[in-house]
Amino acid sequence: MFTPKSILVPTDFSAFSDKAIQQAVDIAEQNKSKLYLLHVVDKLQQCAIDYCIPMETMIKVQSDSEKEAARKMKEEADKILKAKKIAVVFDVKSGTPYEEILKEQQERKADLIVIASHGRTGILRTLIGSVAERVMREAKCPVLLVR
Repeated sequence: MFTPKSILVPTDFSAFSDKAIQQAVDIAEQNKSKLYLLHVVDKLQQCAIDYCIPMETMIKVQSDSEKEAARKMKEEADKILKAKKIAVVFDVKSGTPYEEILKEQQERKADLIVIASHGRTGILRTLIGSVAERVMREAKCPVLLVR
């Protein structure tokens, strides 16, 4: 039977991600696993078409986003620690979400990734793709998609 010892859970702080976190907490509790929570702040683009944001404004917004994400991650970890007796580590990275998730899985040697799938369909999914789908295709460990 598969018994993961380290579980990576990417979150975007949505209700979908909350369900994935709860599922991961249940699995971690049953298997005495360590839980790694991750939030990835997308890198801002300085220029779009013919409009550019001043560099100092962009740096401040990026920094504020990372600080707010770290605050939310600490709240989430504290909430889990109050309810369950499992090890929880959290991190906030900056970059392309699916790439950072895959890097984190390699660095932490996670046995399992539990990620929310919000079910994009049709042409939007074909053109944009989804983070969960990219992670599922490229991960070096099992991935549990939670609806």
